[in-house]
Parts: sequence; C-alpha cells; structure tokens
Amino acid sequence: MGSVALKLCVPEPGQSWSESQLFAVTPCLERLTAAERVQWALDYLPDEPILTSSFGAQSAVMLHLLTQHRADIPVVLIDTGYLFPETYEFIDELTSRLNLNLKVFRPELSPAWQEKRFGRLWEQGIRGIRQYNQFNKVEPMAEALTSLDAGTWFSGLRRSQSESRRGTGIVQAHGKVVKVHPLADWTDRDIHRYLKTHELPYHPLFNEGYVSIGDRHTSQPLSVVENDEEARFFGLVRECGIHEPERFKG
Repeated sequence: MGSVALKLCVPEPGQSWSESQLFAVTPCLERLTAAERVQWALDYLPDEPILTSSFGAQSAVMLHLLTQHRADIPVVLIDTGYLFPETYEFIDELTSRLNLNLKVFRPELSPAWQEKRFGRLWEQGIRGIRQYNQFNKVEPMAEALTSLDAGTWFSGLRRSQSESRRGTGIVQAHGKVVKVHPLADWTDRDIHRYLKTHELPYHPLFNEGYVSIGDRHTSQPLSVVENDEEARFFGLVRECGIHEPERFKG
C-alpha cells in the first residue's frame, strides 16, 4: 500500500485520538505494512514520538525500522543496573551502528541501596517481583514519558510473544499517550527475515538459548525451563509492568 492507503486511515476532522477513534482506524492499520504503520503514526499521531527498547533478543528490528523514518527519534532505555554485560555491549554496538539518540533512565535508588532496604525483591515471590518492577522499570518509564513530553510511544510488542500479548493492537491508548506496535502481527520468521535482509544482529545471548532477555537475575535460557513463558521472572510474572497502563499514575 502507498500514500492512498495511508490517507484512508486519517481521522475525521475535529476528532481526537480517543480509544474509540483508535479502535476505528485499527482495521485500516491492520492492512498496512510495518513501515507504513510507522509513517502513518509519525504523520498523524501526537507530536514528540519516542521508541522504547530493551535491547533484547530481536530489538535491532524496531531500532532500524524507526530510525529509517526518523533518525533522531529518542530511544528510551530503562537501565535497572542488573542487565547482562552482553546487553550493555549490545547497546553500545547498536547505538554506534545506527547512530541512536539514546536516552537512558534509571531508578531513583541504586541497586545496592535497594537491596539494603528491601533485600532481593526478585526472590520474594510475585509481590516482590512486582515491587521490583515498579521501582526499576515502571517509575523510570513514567519519568521518561514526562521528561520527554511524549505524545506517541513506539514499542516492539508482538502478539506471538506470549499469551499476555495476544490482544496487542496496532495502536492503543496508554494514559495520555498513544502507543504504537508496528510489528504486532509479525512472527519470528518475519523478524528473522528482516534481520537477515538488513544484516542486523540478534542479541549475543540469543544463540545461547535466551529468547527473552531482561535482567540477569530473572532471565533464563530455554535449556533450564519448561517453556517460553518461564524464561522470565521464573514463570511467576510475564509482564514487567511497563506495558500495563494501570501501573502508571496520573
């Protein structure tokens, strides 16, 4: 599809991007390619777009895709202080290669200070993990949205990644921000094809069996778990909270 298809997704004059309006344009967006969805969002959604990246297994796809359309888009990284050494190396590699406009946000308390106050929260069951994620991921993300005055938030969520993401829409309301998932309907094969076509790398731990790569203490390779769902947070929690609007105040 080309420019004509993109224009079919334009809202009626005078309408804002409410949940109902986003729902109304979804059927049209479902027919577009990922690149067309990105261009449409940049053309018609609120100003000050950002892209979040965990620099995980397949993150190079979204980083490359978005920077082809807007080279200077702020790329938000939430650094918990517990990422794998390989992840920090991957961040440096892709930042240099793609000339990323990287914006790093961190929790208010350092890892050492948190452990002194609360112990190892990730070892304290579901409640501890959720508190850990609130401190180290949700709150820094909220700060990023505010400080960057974000109106549109691009994310690489895909429906095939987990049961909790089956209902991921191309566009969704996330508080005051419009969230865009250009790859929502992509499969692992689509991801692999894109990486190969553009000669982009997987995360270095991908070849060691890590399919979901976050903090080093709560990410496990497939060789030691029963299924993909248990590869993060010991299978107790699937989402870290960043993509759950109800976790954000205001």
